[in-house]
Amino acid sequence: MSNIEDIVVSLENKINKVLHQLELLKQENFKLSNDLEASKQQILTQKEQLANWEEKYEALKITNAILGSDENKRETKLKINALIREIDHCIGQLSD
Repeated sequence: MSNIEDIVVSLENKINKVLHQLELLKQENFKLSNDLEASKQQILTQKEQLANWEEKYEALKITNAILGSDENKRETKLKINALIREIDHCIGQLSD
């Protein structure tokens, strides 16, 4: 009988070790999930900031072109022409 008891005790110890390892892995998984969510949120914030900076940069380029900078004159003229076409289109729709 002692042999069976030893086997049961050994099995019980192994099961306890596996359960302990499982708990550790669950905790690690939870931590990694939280880190992942934080990283996703940080990436989203950085993407928003990037879009904001790109918008500001485009506005600055247009402003420089309007103020006389030769560097972006062509882009500004094209943008102004596009805006004029949009305005003409809107006026045409209102006239109908």
